[in-house]
Amino acid sequence: MSCVRRVALAHLMLLLLGACATRPVNAPIAESSLTKGYQILAREQYFKDPDNLVVLAFSGGGMRAAAFSYGVLETLRRTEITGPKGKVRLLDEVNVITGVSGGSFTALAYGLYGDKLFDEYERRFLKRDVQDELISRFLNPANWPALQSPGWGRSELAARLYDDILFHGATFADLDRGRGPLIAISATDLSTGSRLIFDQSFFDVICSNLDSVPLSRAAAASSAVPVILSPVTINNYGGTCNYRLPAPAELFTDSATTPRPAARTSRRLKELASYDDSVHRPYLHLVDGGLSDNLAVRGVLDIIEAFEALHLLGQPTPLDHVRRIILVVVDSFSSPKTTWDESVESPGSVQVLLKATGVPIEKYSFEAMEILKDTVARWQMLRRIRDSSAFSADKDPSLTEVVNAPDIGLYAIDVSFQALSDRAEFDYLNDLPTSLKLPDAAIDRLRAAAGTIILASPDFQRLLRDAGAEVVADPTAGDRSARR
Repeated sequence: MSCVRRVALAHLMLLLLGACATRPVNAPIAESSLTKGYQILAREQYFKDPDNLVVLAFSGGGMRAAAFSYGVLETLRRTEITGPKGKVRLLDEVNVITGVSGGSFTALAYGLYGDKLFDEYERRFLKRDVQDELISRFLNPANWPALQSPGWGRSELAARLYDDILFHGATFADLDRGRGPLIAISATDLSTGSRLIFDQSFFDVICSNLDSVPLSRAAAASSAVPVILSPVTINNYGGTCNYRLPAPAELFTDSATTPRPAARTSRRLKELASYDDSVHRPYLHLVDGGLSDNLAVRGVLDIIEAFEALHLLGQPTPLDHVRRIILVVVDSFSSPKTTWDESVESPGSVQVLLKATGVPIEKYSFEAMEILKDTVARWQMLRRIRDSSAFSADKDPSLTEVVNAPDIGLYAIDVSFQALSDRAEFDYLNDLPTSLKLPDAAIDRLRAAAGTIILASPDFQRLLRDAGAEVVADPTAGDRSARR
């Protein structure tokens, strides 16, 4: 066979392979349900301790975020609290883990593997050059025809890599069968900028079955940085499965009568209503979740605000039995220094794009964390007023907010580089790039820093006192410190 014919045959084979490259299609459902599938209302039976609601929020930030979040899991694994069943690990009390972009890998992997993650995650993902492997697949000529297929782009190729090295074919059905915390991964709807959560409660809105969705595809959608990676496309069947809002949510659908603490909840419900139109919106294109919520905490704020508003209305809520809400917000955002202001030359287009998205993400993340801290302070103040000997509702009937304040301890544990007292370590971590490859020493220092920051957190120390908790020694801490 001549060289020309061999080249032509090879080209034909590549075209045929490319024609077969199709994205996974999420399946429709005939009828929505509020209590089935992978969602919080269907997992109350798995809550380890009805007194505590423990939520971890893992931010975006590439491998930096994945390692920093992993360090938090390691620390909570060593933290024991005393409860009705004796001493238990705080990690075993976690009910929900929200994750976005880089943090989504750690969240999904822990949801899938549980404690086995601590034996394999470093080798499989953290200390692996995932970025180079991804670039190699992009540059492989065998993948070029597939990359030209409609609805199948660079993020689909990335999802295959994530599946090969970490998830191995697992879907949300595998998480649903497990007894671990609910893993809520978010992406951003490119058309509207809205948050899209990979749990059945949202997939009920779009009349789809989450169970068959690969975990690798959720991770790819959550980390699909615009321009660098392509959007992940899913089907929207909204309006075909008789979806209805849960009864408590209907109280917030009219913004004119919605209690002030739940104004954002009302807006969120309006966003969800826009998906109930699969005729005009049959496809949703998803990009990096950090664009809409880089802390993965907006949904948590919505729930807390709705809970507070329902209390003001005297309505029952699913959280009425909870004594403590413990929120661990893991913020791995970094802002490396630049020398742009020292030169008359403007930065390049890619640098401008990254900075233009990074600055508002940082601002929104700061705002979200401050709202959360303000809520903690307000609840503490209202409880002190109500519990004081001088307080009497009979003296002033207008003090409804004080009387109906949630009788819950709220702890917001801020795990961010800014909390480091060691400024040299802060400078080192803050200069780490947002990529899918970091030096092994950087991975170890991120993990160690997470533990240091948690233990120094005032709210974490308050939790230890209130819950009768202690942190047991970490046998690997010395090894990691020695490698720095």
